[in-house]
Parts: sequence; C-alpha cells; structure tokens
Amino acid sequence: MQLASIEAISQQKNVLLLSATGSGKTLAFLLPIVKMLDPANLKTQAIIIVPSRELALQIESVFKSMGTNFKVTCCYGGHKRETEENNLIQAPAVLIGTPGRLADHIRRGNITTDSIETLILDEFDKSLELGFQEEMSFIIGSLKSINKRVLTSATEAVEIPAFVGMDEFEKLEFLGDASEDTGLTIKIVKSDGKDKLETLFRLICMLGDRSTIIFCNHRESVERTSNFLKDKDILNVFYHGALEQQERDAALNKFRNGTTNVLVTTDLAARGLDIANIRYIIHYHLPDKEDSFTHRNGRTARMDASGTAILILSPEEKLPAYIDTATEEIELPETSIVPEKPKWSTLFIAAGKKDKVNKIDIVGFLSNKGHLKKEDIGLIEVKDFFSFVAVKKIKVGEVLRLIKDEKIKNKKVKMAIAK
Repeated sequence: MQLASIEAISQQKNVLLLSATGSGKTLAFLLPIVKMLDPANLKTQAIIIVPSRELALQIESVFKSMGTNFKVTCCYGGHKRETEENNLIQAPAVLIGTPGRLADHIRRGNITTDSIETLILDEFDKSLELGFQEEMSFIIGSLKSINKRVLTSATEAVEIPAFVGMDEFEKLEFLGDASEDTGLTIKIVKSDGKDKLETLFRLICMLGDRSTIIFCNHRESVERTSNFLKDKDILNVFYHGALEQQERDAALNKFRNGTTNVLVTTDLAARGLDIANIRYIIHYHLPDKEDSFTHRNGRTARMDASGTAILILSPEEKLPAYIDTATEEIELPETSIVPEKPKWSTLFIAAGKKDKVNKIDIVGFLSNKGHLKKEDIGLIEVKDFFSFVAVKKIKVGEVLRLIKDEKIKNKKVKMAIAK
C-alpha cells in the first residue's frame, strides 16, 4: 500500500487512498510529500486537514520522527490560538490542522495560502460526517495554487464533494487486503437486563488486566460507565469531546503508559489514536453503522498484532446485519475477581517544550533529585506547556517528597500525580 501510494502521489495530480485503519497511511502520504518540498522555499507548501486534534498531533509526531529539516506546525482547537499565531510567524513548510482552527487562521491572515500547492485530506469522510463541510469548502476555496490533492479514508462509502476539485484521480483501493486476515476476532456476550453495566464489569474481570477500550455512543454514558467501574474498583479513564485539552491528554497518556488498562470513550477515539498493543475492544453500545464498527475495531489488531472485539447485547438488541450470526458467544464465569491494579502512576509536570524542557531533562531531574533508577521511569510525553511521566507506583510518594522544593531548568514548577 505504501509503495503504491508513494508512486501514485509522486506521479499523479490527484490520488484517493483507501486503506484500513492502522495500516500505515500516514507515512504513505508523508514520504512522497516530503520529497516534493523545496528547501529554498520559505513559505508553506503543503496543508493536511484532519477531523480531530488527536489525529493532527499524531501526524505531527510522525512527521517530526522522520528527521527532516522542514518546519511543521499543528493547529487545532482546545488550546490558546496565540501559541499557534507565534508558530505561524515563521511559515512552516507543512501545516496540519482541524477545519475550524485552520479556517480561523486564514480569516485572520495568519496563514499565507497562495504558496500552498499540495492538499491532503486525511480521514476526509470523518470530517464530512462531523459537519465540517463549510469550513473545508472555505479553506480549499482559499487555496488558489493547489496542483495536487490526496484524500485518504478507511471506508469507501463517502462521495467526494465538488468543492475538493477531484474531477479526475487515481484510486488506490487496499481495503480488501485488510479484511482478508486482520488478526481480529469478533465475539458477543449477552446481558441479562437492559442496563448492561453489571455484565460489563463481569466481562472486564474475566478479561483481566489487558489493555481495553470500551465504546459508548454518548458522552453522558461514557462518564456514567466510568464512574460505575470506579465504584467497582476497576481503575479506568474516560475520554470524550467535551473535555479540556489537558484532560484529554492526561486520559490518553495514562492509558498509553499503563497507569490504567481501561479507556471508556465515545467514537472520538475510533480514529487518530496511535496506541500500541490494545487487546480488547468492547462495544458497550452497538455502533450506529458498519463504518463506525470498522473504525472502532481498527484500534486493535493493528499491523501484525491480534485483537478481539466484543459486543454486549441486551435481551431486546439484535446482532447487526453485518456481523455473522454464527459469531462465538462468551459465557461469563459466576464469580468475578477484580483484575490486578497497574504498577505505574503518572506524574504531571507543569513545564513543556515552550519552557525548553525535554525528555532528557525530565529523566535527569527524576534520577538526580528523585533518586529514581532507569527502570522506575516509564513513558514520558512532553507537550507545549506541560509533561506527563510514568513512574512506578511504589516510588511515587517518596519521589514527590524529594522533588517538592526542587527546580527543573532553574525554574520551580508544579509537580503532582496527574488528575
């Protein structure tokens, strides 16, 4: 898929790439785009429009890991626009962002659009689904020099709007490859009553301490489910679109670094999250259509890994038509044993990239001032204004005591267990 994509994007004016979630689409379009960038051109040359801030940040992360000398800037809602305005003063070669925030910057004159020749719409079907047509139409209408368009999707069901300008294009269809052998197993579990919470609890106890995402259809259901599990002593985090950016970052970080093994979420997490080794997907609520089911399941069984998707059915719910009626049914054990708690905790540090703090600074600080060994420190994520660090749970209390009055990069900053 990546080789075909690189060749097509390099040679064709317009390309539509259809490939399953988790198949490596990001590199499939970034590699050829980077090759086309002109180092002598100090203006913005390519723009990547995405439906969610998480997907924007993930693409930015992949771009930075490629080690090019080109500047990239990410624009999305949920944090200060002024930070982005400062980043845009020196034009990035590649601009990544969500439709609303990009449109806002264009209207304010923060983005010079006449130099942009390449347009990428990643997961474009989701952007249309979320109602971004107006902003996307405005942004694309502002890009007068576009000579290459690349659209990607994990589903084929969506029509390309006329405003995109894809009159002729080469279509690369790799969805069939993924469906032949994804390493994904689908199972069902039947709930005794309409309220499936008790069944969910028993199921999680049976699955043990493996990494699990639970999908609900509404934000209120997410929080209700999360609170129920907490009351049952199942450590979990929840995630949905109404949370502040820092809360969203904290929840995902705790799930990614092993501070918790259970994430309760809406379909917001069905795309754009790059979290390795997710073993189980639980559909607490049935998805409204097959596309949603596909994208939810795309969080597990990525690349060569295997995974299991489990649907919880109440007595009046029927198996969706797109699922085989011979799907295996799980019998839950009579007794439920709460899984073992994770061995990690997450520290919040109120300093990040904009404070010139990096991962090496944090490791050095925790080793020297907090007396931690290398094996006591887990995943570190450094954001613009704050950072998260996984620390062995048995060490956290002592570390906080030791670093209480210490400075990082000659600055006293707040450090606490991440909420």
